[in-house]
Amino acid sequence: MFDKLVTVESRYDELMSRLGTAEVQSDPAEYRKAAKTLSELEPLVHKYREYKVVQKDFEGAQELVKESDADMRELAEEELKSLEARREALLQELKVLLVPKDPNDEKNVILEIRAGTGGDEAALFAADLFRMYSRYAEGQRWKLEVMSSSDSGAGGIKEVIASIEGRGVYSKL
Repeated sequence: MFDKLVTVESRYDELMSRLGTAEVQSDPAEYRKAAKTLSELEPLVHKYREYKVVQKDFEGAQELVKESDADMRELAEEELKSLEARREALLQELKVLLVPKDPNDEKNVILEIRAGTGGDEAALFAADLFRMYSRYAEGQRWKLEVMSSSDSGAGGIKEVIASIEGRGVYSKL
């Protein structure tokens, strides 16, 4: 796992230096491709670098535990416990980030909500459901565009079709 992380980090650094060259900046297609790859690698590299800092602090705290001063040892043991928990949490996050991405994850979504049988209650539920998706899309800073909508008389929705566009829409919905 750590070999893969080192490889990804070196690729990230290589892309960072490539983006600064005049050759890449003069070619918009190449720049866009490199910038997209860089943005995909960025969360993983940041977590890995955070993990390395925590690991270094953990090793330093282990050295302090070996000291003869009782107060210093006690403080180091407390810090060691918190660093151990943080290190384990970062390891779990790194494992999740290393899972290969689905090619569909970055695609946009067409959302269709229709009221089922149940009359006004079903239409009200459909309206609540659409509001929930709309608020979630707002929170994620996605673009939601209503393509068609059919309201019922009681404040509900018989049918709504909406397009949701943004980063990671398909994977999150």
